[in-house]
Amino acid sequence: MIVLERLVEALEGAVALLGRLAALTCIVLVLVVAGNVLARYFFSAGAIWLQELEWHLISPIALFGMSYALLAGEQVRVDVLYERFPAGLKRAVEVLTGLLLALFAAWMVTLSLPFVAQSWRLGEGSPNPGGLPFRFALKSLIPLGFALLSAQGLCHALRHAVLMRSRG
Repeated sequence: MIVLERLVEALEGAVALLGRLAALTCIVLVLVVAGNVLARYFFSAGAIWLQELEWHLISPIALFGMSYALLAGEQVRVDVLYERFPAGLKRAVEVLTGLLLALFAAWMVTLSLPFVAQSWRLGEGSPNPGGLPFRFALKSLIPLGFALLSAQGLCHALRHAVLMRSRG
């Protein structure tokens, strides 16, 4: 049991670290968007690579942020129903939804791997002249983000299963 707890803590530590990285990426995104707007309206200048950088920055925010949201307890629930459940049922719901989320996210990893592999084989970059190269590296965040979500879903289920067992 101690080994399992340490594994959960290590995985959640990785989720927390990548969540903080996603938060810092939000700051960078705001600066890039502001710079892009200022360059366009005040200097009548713009760059395709700068516009593409905006959505390149959104990817890690979303893909790492979703597992961090689960870790922080900010996931979406139907609180109207959930609030009325007794503690034991709440924990059971958390375990079941954590496991279902982990399975769904693992499925998304398997679905995205051929897509990412094809992108790497092609050395995919931007189709726009002056756009960003290495789009294949960005697409690699898709299976990584969902693998992280799968791991956090399992950690979430395990934490609540332990609570059910110890208090139930």
